[in-house]
Amino acid sequence: MDETSDSILPRQSRAAAARRPAMLAASFVLAAAMGPATAADLMEIEAKIPLGNVAGRIDHMAFDPAHRRLFVAELGNDSVGVVDLSANKVVHRITGLKNPQGVGYVPGLGMLLAANAGDGSVRLFHEPDFTPAGRVDLGEDADNIRVDPAANRVYVGYGGGGLALIDPAAARKVGEIALPAHPESFQLDRKSNRIYVNLPDAHAIAAVDPDAKHVSRWPMRLGGGNFPMALREDAQQIVVAFRRPARLGVFAMADGAQIAAPESCGDADDVFHDARRGRVYVSCGEGYLDVFETQDWRRVAHIRTVSGARTALFVPEIDRLLLAVRASGREPAAIWVFRPGG
Repeated sequence: MDETSDSILPRQSRAAAARRPAMLAASFVLAAAMGPATAADLMEIEAKIPLGNVAGRIDHMAFDPAHRRLFVAELGNDSVGVVDLSANKVVHRITGLKNPQGVGYVPGLGMLLAANAGDGSVRLFHEPDFTPAGRVDLGEDADNIRVDPAANRVYVGYGGGGLALIDPAAARKVGEIALPAHPESFQLDRKSNRIYVNLPDAHAIAAVDPDAKHVSRWPMRLGGGNFPMALREDAQQIVVAFRRPARLGVFAMADGAQIAAPESCGDADDVFHDARRGRVYVSCGEGYLDVFETQDWRRVAHIRTVSGARTALFVPEIDRLLLAVRASGREPAAIWVFRPGG
């Protein structure tokens, strides 16, 4: 509007026009205070399942889709909890372990594996009552487990740098891939048959051809503490959460080229891709869940949880995100069940 037309406005209209910038500014402040999205919009808490008298740190989890059971590595308690997600209660607890870090479930065999940091062993258990079914000693720091269900094969990261290949039916180690540092999270790409491995001590990601036992190493210049990892197989991308600084790194599977690097919550320990919604979820020990849109890598939700609740599991079969909350002064040990929205 030019000065001439503005000059013939009624006094009330001119006053309203004068107030408009202040009103717009106030609306922007309100929008900023509300944040990118509310928890109810994108991640609604549905239940809190008590784990009982479980002390100390809780590590990774695995899921049995046929029986809707969740397996929880209760590292500080030297146990694995078995949670019935239909009844929302603990139905069994495997004790006598040594700092279990990783768990894996092999559906074709009805078998649970638990990797123990304390003695470097992988313990095997048969359902339905989880009787011991063998033990594989890897030496030290047995950590993350990944299951190839089509081949009934299991990979376990361990020690100063190795992936062990375990035949769960025979309860024995049948192969090994040497790595330049201890592996943290790693993922199997079904399309390329590659394994992508986080090597935070080497400030790198390894791309592994398990058949040729060839390892390519991609230096990570984005930051340090690259512990959690997920794959976007549809887009052929690797998603890694860094702790120093707190940032999400998105890289091409083909060559490790960087695609995006948005800020994220701190002390991240798990990251998951929700292919149905085109989102990525990050669980962080500083007490937040972050939600990102994969279209443009915007963080659209920053949801408060509990300090120390670092580990989670997104289960597409039931469309739920399960967060492990360790016992603290204000919260008992529990699994928080979140239902994604949208």
